[in-house]
Amino acid sequence: MRAADVSTAPAVTCRDYTLAELRADGAVHIVGVTLALAGSIALLSFMVDDRAAGGSYLATAVYVITLVLSMSLSALYNIWPVSPAKRFLRRFDHSAIYLLIAGTYTPFMAKTGTWWLLIGVWAIAVVGVFLKLLKPDRFDRLSIGLYLGLGWSGAAAYQEFSGALSADVLWLILAGGLVYSFGVIFHVFEKLPFHNAIWHAFVLIAASIHFVAVCSAVA
Repeated sequence: MRAADVSTAPAVTCRDYTLAELRADGAVHIVGVTLALAGSIALLSFMVDDRAAGGSYLATAVYVITLVLSMSLSALYNIWPVSPAKRFLRRFDHSAIYLLIAGTYTPFMAKTGTWWLLIGVWAIAVVGVFLKLLKPDRFDRLSIGLYLGLGWSGAAAYQEFSGALSADVLWLILAGGLVYSFGVIFHVFEKLPFHNAIWHAFVLIAASIHFVAVCSAVA
């Protein structure tokens, strides 16, 4: 990128990424979108064949929609070249994270009947989405804390979860949360080469673990 381009480029990232870093990150995103689409179609198809209850199917549909949406918007934003359009896409990429967290919890909370927590999680997610859409360049550090807090909010319903979900599902939920949380270290460690690709690899692994948890809980 030329000096003139740098001076006029929107402040989308804190540093320029090398071609190798961009390709690695792009590859992670392509894998993520592919797995999300294939897995979501397979899960919903299985639930239809298995004649799953309407409420369980709807809750799972909400989850897979947020999963595919988040993976797709992240891929679109991160692969898009630096431009005003990329700055605009950043709003939706960061907003979709809130939706994915709330969407992931939805099948578990529907199964356990913790509607009070489900309403709270979605209310916070909606507020987070509006903040990201309206104030995209502010509260970035606060947003990370809010993502983590929202992600671990299920601990408030541990008794309900442990009574309605198997031990395997509980361990998978915990494992996915730990992988997400540990990956944040690489997200903020921007001087580390390939930090973005590593962070998104952690996201992909964590999302895959939670996908298995959802399958185990509803299928």
